Amino acid sequence: MYTLSNRLKIFSVALMFLGAIGWFYSYSNSHISLEEVKTMLAEEASHGGGHGEELDSHAVVTESHGTSDNHNTEMSHNDDVDVHDSDHAEHVMHQIHNRPYSALYVAAFFFMMIALGALAFYAIQYASQAGWSPVLFRVMEAISYYLLPGAIAVLAIALWAGPHIFIWMDPDVVAHDELIQNKSSWLNTSWFAIRGIIFIAGWSAYRFFSRKFSIAQDNADINDNSNFKKNFRISAAFLVFYIYTESMMSWDWIMSVDPHWFSTLFGWYVFASMFVSGITVIALITIYLKSKGLMEFVNDSHMHDLAKFMFAISIFWTYLWFSQFLLIWYANIPEEVTYFVTRIEDYKLPFFGMLVMNFIFPFLVLMNSDYKRIPWFIVMAGIVILIGHYLDVFNMIMPATVGDRWSVGLPELSALALFSGLFLLLVFYALSKHPLLPKGNPFIKESEHFHY
Repeated sequence: MYTLSNRLKIFSVALMFLGAIGWFYSYSNSHISLEEVKTMLAEEASHGGGHGEELDSHAVVTESHGTSDNHNTEMSHNDDVDVHDSDHAEHVMHQIHNRPYSALYVAAFFFMMIALGALAFYAIQYASQAGWSPVLFRVMEAISYYLLPGAIAVLAIALWAGPHIFIWMDPDVVAHDELIQNKSSWLNTSWFAIRGIIFIAGWSAYRFFSRKFSIAQDNADINDNSNFKKNFRISAAFLVFYIYTESMMSWDWIMSVDPHWFSTLFGWYVFASMFVSGITVIALITIYLKSKGLMEFVNDSHMHDLAKFMFAISIFWTYLWFSQFLLIWYANIPEEVTYFVTRIEDYKLPFFGMLVMNFIFPFLVLMNSDYKRIPWFIVMAGIVILIGHYLDVFNMIMPATVGDRWSVGLPELSALALFSGLFLLLVFYALSKHPLLPKGNPFIKESEHFHY
């Protein structure tokens, strides 16, 4: 049985503490004034051209027409330049203000989706009555333990940050945006919060009862499989609920940061990202526990199958990404292509880096069947996959909230530290509550002797 060590507790709490301190520091420094932004933009223009050159060109045009006959036109032109400059500075100021909120939201969603992906994988194992995976059930249950607090954190940040992440929560924006007004029956704060509560309640209820039945099955008589059958039924029902709510969640919590853009593939796309992330963390935690001599009943065939899922879902994610990208690129509809144009122009490194990490790297590393049985290969591929899918969430949120003012600095690293500490503490606490082998599962002997 696993025991939560004091070293892990201290490490997790230290991560949360340092993450919270770093995030609040970045938050306090982000609220700069409009005059400070104008000064910053002027310095940027003097060093890198861009907006400053545009203003200089306006000045040249003004000087070339600087006669007494068109003095009023010159003054009007200068006024337009000043208004444009002021509007741009205010826009940049809002982007800088948005960055700490967005960084916190990206990290919160990333760890929440790992837990939700692991829960979906767990439900699929029960509903399909898979014989290979019961030895991994305690790890899946422990990861899904994070789902309730993690999902509450995501919803709370969304409602607290409001217009800093979701522009449709700003009444002034909505008042001047007909397209958002047409979506207001769905995109309004009250209905957004109610849907979020329904999502979280349904996911958490399934996790609670499934875990309860799993533990009860361990303590039941050897011929009593009633709790397993209950778990089978609620898992099948949960998967139907999950299919619908995961799609709606992805629309609400991710896609609505860009309320002028939509994709009919988006629910599946987010599902693939959370599914492979959840499976990857299952593999990493299992390898860690095996290294401690705690899961000797897990063999290299189990690890091979987990790595096979990591490989397959990475390919599935790539298929969805390419399908979404190709259709939008080929149709070339301005309202749609702007989504990718912004990311390709302003987010080259995270955008293309994500493709390398989520597709090319796992494809090359995990394609060989023998490599799927080598723990350090799986760990290496898993770390890269997780970084890649963090960048995926980063790419989905940041362009809509901070524009080209993005970076990976103190706000992002602090938010990651905060939620990774919380994730580690809760997951390993859940692991310590019950034996790691679900001995009452009717498929446990098949799972223990599984070889591929």
